[in-house]
Amino acid sequence: MNAAELRQKSDEELQKELLNLLREQFSMRLARSTGAFKNNARFKQVRKDVARIKTLMGERKRANG
Repeated sequence: MNAAELRQKSDEELQKELLNLLREQFSMRLARSTGAFKNNARFKQVRKDVARIKTLMGERKRANG
């Protein structure tokens, strides 16, 4: 997911997307601890997506408030 796609979403959609990514990150950590998860590249991608969303939300908050 790139920043341009995220900028088109509303605040509520960003919140939902962030929640889904955090849940996915948690489940991947659990799977990795048991040895069932092998796609390590996905960890990096999810972490960066979470950072992008949080950055965008912060920008919007500073612009509005």
